[in-house]
Amino acid sequence: MNKERLQPEGISRNVWTLGWVSFLNDVSSEMIYPLLPLFLTSILGVGTAFVGLIEGVAESTASILKAFSGWLSDRLKKRKSLVLGGYTVSALTRPIIALATSGWHILIIRFLDRTGKGARTSPRDALIAESTEPAWTGRAFGFQRAMDHLGAVVGPLILLFLLATLGGKYRTIFLLAAIPAIFSLILIKWFVTEKKDLRESSAPAPKLNLRTFDRRFKTFLLIMIVFTLGNSSDAFLIIRANEQGITLTHIPLLWLILHVVKSAVSMPGGIMSDRIGRKKVIIAGWIIYGLVYLGLAACTKTYHIWLLFAVYGIYFGLTEGAEKALVADLVPREKLGTAYGLYNFAVGITALPASLLMGFLWQLFGPGIAFCFGAGLGLISAGLMTILIKERG
Repeated sequence: MNKERLQPEGISRNVWTLGWVSFLNDVSSEMIYPLLPLFLTSILGVGTAFVGLIEGVAESTASILKAFSGWLSDRLKKRKSLVLGGYTVSALTRPIIALATSGWHILIIRFLDRTGKGARTSPRDALIAESTEPAWTGRAFGFQRAMDHLGAVVGPLILLFLLATLGGKYRTIFLLAAIPAIFSLILIKWFVTEKKDLRESSAPAPKLNLRTFDRRFKTFLLIMIVFTLGNSSDAFLIIRANEQGITLTHIPLLWLILHVVKSAVSMPGGIMSDRIGRKKVIIAGWIIYGLVYLGLAACTKTYHIWLLFAVYGIYFGLTEGAEKALVADLVPREKLGTAYGLYNFAVGITALPASLLMGFLWQLFGPGIAFCFGAGLGLISAGLMTILIKERG
């Protein structure tokens, strides 16, 4: 049987493999992280403020390293080693969680886990882009995002099964979560290859700054920052859902539906961006985002929440792959790693003030104003994209 027939049209072996790597890694992580807050507070006796410190340090670390790792992959003209190294570091942290006896242990473990994420994300994105023909880039990133979100569906389902069979044996579950992560490392080692044209390129190593990029890429980054300032943590959506009558027992089902829609729409969204243009698809996604946030501001019924969460998944499916494909369209290939590093850094580092701003507005003026603010920035960003970004013909 020809293995290539298993791969959708336009999906290279590297992209196909990295999609399954994302799936397995997300299965592993989603078997752990829904339990982690409870493990910290009920087993290790950690306070909520320290939980917030752990997540803040973890995500900030990932954001900063994404910029550096992308640039380093351009400079070294190597992607695979950084991708494998990053996934390896994260995989090794999974079983170590089972050995933790204090909150400080988890802080160090989460720091290492996000170090791995920061090291791998930008080189992986660059490898996907350069392993794909330009006409298929949206499809490739859509496939990767679909597999990532599918892992976020399967992981919690496995977790529910393990909780039903093992009860509260958190440490055993953490050990079992390492198994899919180990399989992901095997896939990278044996089935992902460096691109020959990158190794043979004579282009000088780019500098880690924006001055060497053209105006369109810098404008796109600025628009992404504006949008992300209104795109706070999805934890606020969960709080809003609970306010509107979604019980704690139904929250996991609501989250599952969101990830199912994300996974289902991601590849069609990427394909659409190949056919009609990245810009149109991103704008459509951001308009949907704005409308969902307006709906969350005004909703009064429980069924509103179920519907809004499903539509919210469409926003992710339309934009995640198209945004990364647009980066590949806007920069030369020898700068892909640096470009993805700057893109991932801009989005990641803006997420913290976005959540702080959302919480501040919610506390002072209530959820209606807070969600309207997010909706406004989403719609403004769609307008800026319409006016300021010109795609290559």
